[in-house]
Amino acid sequence: MSPRRIAPVALMFSLLVACGGGGGDGAAPSGGAGTDDLPQTESIVSAVTKDDALAAGLPPQIASAGVLRVGSNVQNPPNNFYAADGTTPVGSEVDLAKAVAAKLGLEVEYSDMAFSSLITSLQSGRIDITMAAMNDTPERQQAIDFVDYFTSGITIMVQKGNPDGVSGPDDLCGKSVAVNLGTSQEEFAREQSATCTQAGRGEVTITSTDSDTQNQNQLRTGRVTAILNDLPTAVYVAKTAGDGEYFEVVDSEPIKGGPYGIGVGKDAPQLSQSLKAALQSLVDDGTYGKILDAWDVSRGAITEVTINGAA
Repeated sequence: MSPRRIAPVALMFSLLVACGGGGGDGAAPSGGAGTDDLPQTESIVSAVTKDDALAAGLPPQIASAGVLRVGSNVQNPPNNFYAADGTTPVGSEVDLAKAVAAKLGLEVEYSDMAFSSLITSLQSGRIDITMAAMNDTPERQQAIDFVDYFTSGITIMVQKGNPDGVSGPDDLCGKSVAVNLGTSQEEFAREQSATCTQAGRGEVTITSTDSDTQNQNQLRTGRVTAILNDLPTAVYVAKTAGDGEYFEVVDSEPIKGGPYGIGVGKDAPQLSQSLKAALQSLVDDGTYGKILDAWDVSRGAITEVTINGAA
């Protein structure tokens, strides 16, 4: 997510989640379905046990506290969002955070905040890590370090049946797209429009909003041809909106693909190494893959965990 839409008012809270607890045990987000419609990942996460050797590498202050303080912007399904109770975070990232914490013998404490506050909150020591579908980029690496855990990119979502026959970015020439304000999708749409214009194929008409719902309504009613969004979000929306009857994701390679990273302060290299080792252990034993499969985002899976892997 690079950069994500920023909520006008940050909702601040802390929620202590037992490290052995699982996701999928609440209801779907507001306006969505109930418990039975979310992936049942509790057994996957609860099966993760502490690795004493890995836990021994934690910074002493985190090991003694027994808590990993995670900062996120909890509005990005299927990565992280709220169950119907409005307080319980669920999602693929939430499950991964719990599993990594369990491997290190920690509990997870979530703080929900505006995306723009995440890096500064990390630098100030208010949180230990960020996990918020944040792209690892060379620019961000100047401020923080990243433990990369997923590969994403921009995806094109169209009406079910793909009535305009969109197969890739060039098919957007002369058409209209919806994007979220201030995102990498908006930036790419402008770049693609310039490419189309230079080729004499007509500019891309861009509608930028701060509402995913508004963008989806525009696509459903045909006011735009496509929505540009991150891969996991597009896949989730296509699968769940209208019970999967409203939208589909164009089957093409993600655009400007790059890693999502767990953000860690530059002053905490020991924590970065501990997270890397714990996550690699989950990749190797299959837990990581099971979580991604459950949330239908396995297309972004990695096999080797890296630190600051973005070029």
